[in-house]
Amino acid sequence: MPQPSYEIIPGSHGSRIKVRARGSEIMRIPRLNRGTAFTDEQREELGLVGLLPDRITPLEGQLHRTYSRFLRAGDNLDKFSYLSGLRERNTVLFYRLLSEHLDEIMPIVYTPTIGEAIQEFSLWYQPINGVFLSIDDPEAIERSLAATNRGPEDIDLIIVTDSEGILGIGDQGVGGIQICLGKKSLYTAAAGLDPDRMLPIVLDVGTDNLKLLNDDLYLGLRHARVRGESYDEFVEAFVQAATKAFPHAMIHWEDFGADNAHRILNRYRDQVCTFNDDVQGTAAVVASAVLSGVKSKGESLADQRFVIHGAGTAGIGIADLLVDLLIKQGLSPEDARSRFWVTTSRGLVSDEPALRFRDFQRPYARRQAETDDWTLDNPAYIGLADIVRNVHPTVLIGTSGQRGSFKESIIREMAAHVEQPLVMPLSNPTALAEATPQHILEWTDGRALIATGSPFGPVTLETVTYQIAQANNALIFPGLGLGVAVCRATRVTDGMIAAAAEAVASLVEITQTGQSLLPSIRDLRRVSATVAVAVANAAAKDGVADKPLTSPVQQVFESMWQPVYPELIIDKPLSWRD
Repeated sequence: MPQPSYEIIPGSHGSRIKVRARGSEIMRIPRLNRGTAFTDEQREELGLVGLLPDRITPLEGQLHRTYSRFLRAGDNLDKFSYLSGLRERNTVLFYRLLSEHLDEIMPIVYTPTIGEAIQEFSLWYQPINGVFLSIDDPEAIERSLAATNRGPEDIDLIIVTDSEGILGIGDQGVGGIQICLGKKSLYTAAAGLDPDRMLPIVLDVGTDNLKLLNDDLYLGLRHARVRGESYDEFVEAFVQAATKAFPHAMIHWEDFGADNAHRILNRYRDQVCTFNDDVQGTAAVVASAVLSGVKSKGESLADQRFVIHGAGTAGIGIADLLVDLLIKQGLSPEDARSRFWVTTSRGLVSDEPALRFRDFQRPYARRQAETDDWTLDNPAYIGLADIVRNVHPTVLIGTSGQRGSFKESIIREMAAHVEQPLVMPLSNPTALAEATPQHILEWTDGRALIATGSPFGPVTLETVTYQIAQANNALIFPGLGLGVAVCRATRVTDGMIAAAAEAVASLVEITQTGQSLLPSIRDLRRVSATVAVAVANAAAKDGVADKPLTSPVQQVFESMWQPVYPELIIDKPLSWRD
């Protein structure tokens, strides 16, 4: 039986690799390929003589070349395509480029550009390192996972989507694999998870996107999205196969529809190591911004009144985590939830029998009697303006996807009763933001504390420049995944999510007006390491860590893969047999 092309030497964290492949085969393996950086000696030993230009270019020179190519690419989609090709041919060079220019390149490999790339997936298709599972062929799940040639000890993280709730653009069918690849890139660039130890997967269950179904180039299943019992059976088959093949891997659920996201998370969270970034990751980073803002005002979390405009996957996830943090501070669950007012397209979530709300929203339903004496713009509908006018919230969070829904009158009404209102227009992409930081600051005379979902540049108002915090999940999920891998957590507990949120908030100390509520994206490695230590410690405290934590900081540091060309140990050629 042929031996594998290469293997990472145990304990080397990827810094030493035993190579058996020879010749052009090496340059087709992204983890081994280093292009013109191969030395003369390596070219001779590996059978590469004549396959490369004579000039040897060290990694630093390759970085200069690839960055120049990146800058010369046309629009953002061209840049995305160039970077995708680089990732699929040279692992180290791609991640080194991403790490060196993270704040500039992250919006290309992740939001917002990745949304466009997902929409254009079938047109721009090029081979990618991912797994495609079809609901029309569930018997192939185990064979598909086996085809990756990864063993039970080889995978720390599975990133999976069914593509129904992609960013702010909805159902994108099989193209959703790109969001998993984007997450994988950030797990490595931000937290040093070994890219070979992660597996992006798309569950192709069809699509309700008529544009895709009528596109001759569309690469996914050509039928409507399957739901109900057949869908649940397919997800169950995937979970069973994945946990059998890779028993130590955390399953990261990404961009599922609102109902399925909560239902799947609740079904499996006590059975396997699982995490939903849209529910728990978003909640954690927003909670971090809230904690920072509350601390900067010299107040407590229990002093706040929260209005969440958009009670979907993200909105309710945020509410749930803030409730957990309030309970941690001594409040009862009922008292904690009494501080929240949440909305859907039908207005305030309440116990009004005529209004139908989803099960995961019902814990936040207000009693109808509470609003009997409210002054309403429309007696048949309790909207955001009505809630702000009657509740006087201190924290306003937008996860609605409704552009401009934080109107000037609403923000001014909020600011009339709160000295430093905390306002978070979180909807992505930028075009769907509930309000812009510029307008919020103008309408509050510079008093608002702001965090956004999309990146916004600094805003100058009179003599003060305000740095706008981006509540980017990348501040949370990479470090959480690293912490889980370091301690081999068997579950992701509420305590671990809360620990991640508190860890990010602990890195912010606001001493002057205009400072960001969150750490800079440029500091992601430090942030992720801090989160990983906190998560691993919380896992140990909650009794779900399989590996002992003898020195958490050192263990986290040693586990972080570095994008440098490894030492190559030249072994017998691939064609040899034992």
